[in-house]
Amino acid sequence: MSTLPEVSPSDQLTGRKPTAKKRIFLSYDYANDRNYRNLLLAWNKDKDLDFSFYDMPVDVSVDSNDAAAIKRVISARLAGSSHFLCLVGKLTHNSRWVTWEIGEALELKRRIVAVKIENDNTSPWALISGGARWALSFNFDAIKKAVDEA
Repeated sequence: MSTLPEVSPSDQLTGRKPTAKKRIFLSYDYANDRNYRNLLLAWNKDKDLDFSFYDMPVDVSVDSNDAAAIKRVISARLAGSSHFLCLVGKLTHNSRWVTWEIGEALELKRRIVAVKIENDNTSPWALISGGARWALSFNFDAIKKAVDEA
């Protein structure tokens, strides 16, 4: 017996065919951009996107021996995702953890999506050189479109 995919309320209204849910690893600067992560999750009320992220402050240097356990957890979540979405805040380009996560996502050949919280925020070089699909404004429709086109 096969089961039909669940149809979201927005698909019911528009008549769109249901599509497989995209599993998205969300990368962001925990210290500075948590509020934007929370807003993005709140916008996703129909659960059109399935987010996964490491939601703890990382007070450990990405290069230290203590980082190995954190990297294993993040790597497993990235491996279980189809997409990698990076929120680009004012200081994201300075985060060694975000840079490491981008590198892991590229190595795993995940679809890369970058979202600038503000247009003048500096982007991490790995996003620019990694062929990311961009949402240049921080609103759910722009983000969902970038994810769909990645």
